[in-house]
Amino acid sequence: MFDLPFDRPGRFWRGNLHTHSDQSDGAWSPEKVARHYREAGYDFLAITDHFRAEYGFPLTDTRALRTSDFTTLLGAELHAPITEIGSSWHIVAVGLPLGFRPPVPGESGPELARRARAAGAFIGMAHPAASLLTLADAESLDAAHAIEVYNALAAREDRGDSWHLTDVLLSRGHRLSTYAADDAHFQPQDPPGCAAWVQVRAESLVPEALVSALKAGHYYASTGPELHDVRVDDGWITVRCSPVRKVLITGGTPGLQVVEGKDLSEGTLPVTMFAGGYCRVTVEDASGGRAWTNPIRLEPRAPVSIEA
Repeated sequence: MFDLPFDRPGRFWRGNLHTHSDQSDGAWSPEKVARHYREAGYDFLAITDHFRAEYGFPLTDTRALRTSDFTTLLGAELHAPITEIGSSWHIVAVGLPLGFRPPVPGESGPELARRARAAGAFIGMAHPAASLLTLADAESLDAAHAIEVYNALAAREDRGDSWHLTDVLLSRGHRLSTYAADDAHFQPQDPPGCAAWVQVRAESLVPEALVSALKAGHYYASTGPELHDVRVDDGWITVRCSPVRKVLITGGTPGLQVVEGKDLSEGTLPVTMFAGGYCRVTVEDASGGRAWTNPIRLEPRAPVSIEA
């Protein structure tokens, strides 16, 4: 589904795509939020305040917070009524232009997402598990580039992981990449930030280059481990990573391929069972942190020729 990014030009840049400030319901100013991530070693940040009337439809302008080694992406969390179970859509839009028009009466979530995508944004389906999105909801959001497979704030209510819905969508042919994010608000009861992120492969730390790479799926997601290289060759997938206890391959067929051990830094596993569909790599470290590739499309198995 997506080209593996590991041998692409450039390097990996670490960033968070879903963050809130006191311009909506976050506790900290945009300046304090950006400083927190920069000092934690992040390369970029998107402050995605809630784009709602009660906050004055903020599209938080963070351009003044950019430095030579840290940048910001302009964005917002968009809302519109109504999902099948919930009262409002939650849609992450990163790369929005300043002046993006608020939703008009009667504009649905999918329509708002299409307008944001047309304006140049990377569109993410935010915390599907926490929002109780149904398959019908998810399939209607046809402008989405990606799905938020892990949300650190939603993990507080044991709904941080949205892989089940993601795998169903992928198996039905939807082309979606997969990202992890903090959804940080920095309220006293919230988990700390810097818990989930993306590593984006791009040639420079220029906002336009990062947004283009996100749209192309040239990134991986993590809550801890690093992926150094992933390659598919002749029915086998080889993973090189920081030390982990598990290298797992799953995909569009129930079942798995797995190698487990202590301080594994490489694993080679067969992917034949997923041929003609897709697979994805998950690695898990000793503390339970995980990293995930984007979905990898696999060619069908070639027929075996049997001579009489």
